[in-house]
Amino acid sequence: MASLILIACLAILGLIIAIALFLAGGYLWWRHKRSQLQFIEPNEDEESSSYSLRAAQDITESGNPPSKPPPVPVAQAITTPLQNNINRKLNGFLSLRTPLIGSAAQSKTPNTSTSGNASDGGAKDAANKSISMTDMYLDGADSNENVGQIHFSLEYDFQNTTLILKVLQGKELPAKDLSGTSDPYVRVTLLPDKKHRLETKIKRRTLNPRWNETFYFEGFPIQKLQSRVLHLHVFDYDRFSRDDSIGEVFLPLCQVDFAGKQSFWKALKPPAKDKCGELLSSLCYHPSNSVLTLTLIKARNLKAKDINGKSDPYVKVWLQFGDKRVEKRKTPIFTCTLNPVFNESFSFNVPWEKIRECSLDVMVMDFDNIGRNELIGRILLAGKNGSGASETKHWQDMISKPRQTVVQWHRLKPE
Repeated sequence: MASLILIACLAILGLIIAIALFLAGGYLWWRHKRSQLQFIEPNEDEESSSYSLRAAQDITESGNPPSKPPPVPVAQAITTPLQNNINRKLNGFLSLRTPLIGSAAQSKTPNTSTSGNASDGGAKDAANKSISMTDMYLDGADSNENVGQIHFSLEYDFQNTTLILKVLQGKELPAKDLSGTSDPYVRVTLLPDKKHRLETKIKRRTLNPRWNETFYFEGFPIQKLQSRVLHLHVFDYDRFSRDDSIGEVFLPLCQVDFAGKQSFWKALKPPAKDKCGELLSSLCYHPSNSVLTLTLIKARNLKAKDINGKSDPYVKVWLQFGDKRVEKRKTPIFTCTLNPVFNESFSFNVPWEKIRECSLDVMVMDFDNIGRNELIGRILLAGKNGSGASETKHWQDMISKPRQTVVQWHRLKPE
């Protein structure tokens, strides 16, 4: 009897070893196949995206910024005169002076010796480009969720090329703590620069905070400033965990009249829960040979789909006429990255009379060797019913500028 039990145990042990060897061999084969896929480590450069937001616009106000180069941009936050030597408060710690905000390079001023028509046309093109790029930060969908309001004012010092922001107060903020209150503070950034940011003091246990803090953004000529987007993000401070997001406001500064001091009450919007990342692409149409060219340049901050905190992204593109899919293209797969550089161009034959009827369904996918590939995010580039204002304007700019390449960032949308 004992010998039978021993034989059975040995048989079970041998079976387990055989299964383990089979799984190990399959894993090694899978790793070998994945290593053969093309992989490009992106060169992440936040400042590289700033070029698309620079716009030279005519200054209609009486004062003009000085012609000499401005000082290196420095942002300062001052609450009271007695605190000039105290640092700005950062999550409960004090700190009042901050590093550089924006780039040190000064945007070039328009040459007044050129003809009036040329300069006006260039200014309008730059203004349109600036406005179109701000669409990336604005969510067109209205949210019914009430997360409070924020009161702030803006003023521009033309003599010193300085933007003056005063964060005044919040109203009817939601409770984030068990006590039925919140500990709110405001984080300030001038997009697209996300590296440098300012923060107000934390106001303890209140849903109607009064900050009354002033921030100075020095060395910003009006041309550069009007291509920025003011981002105010209200957080609830937590000592032992991650700070909770309460709501945010985006304000394109090209929409602000800096002739005088402007005061704003803005409703806070809850932050997007499904942030899928962003895609940089270009469109070009040649009417002479009816060729539509889509170039997928790169993506950034893609949503992680794998357990290692990464994804294996590739892009799938469908040419559509109405709801009918006509032609499909795909990029190679880029392994273990959230910031792939594609640099892939796809050309489609589209007659001029149908260019306004067609669309491009662009899907960023996560490749899975076992199981179904997952959608990370998508956009629909179309002249009429695009997936957003940014996508529709990109298509319209392509039609209005034939034979020219129009480059634009797009925020990916979930399914």
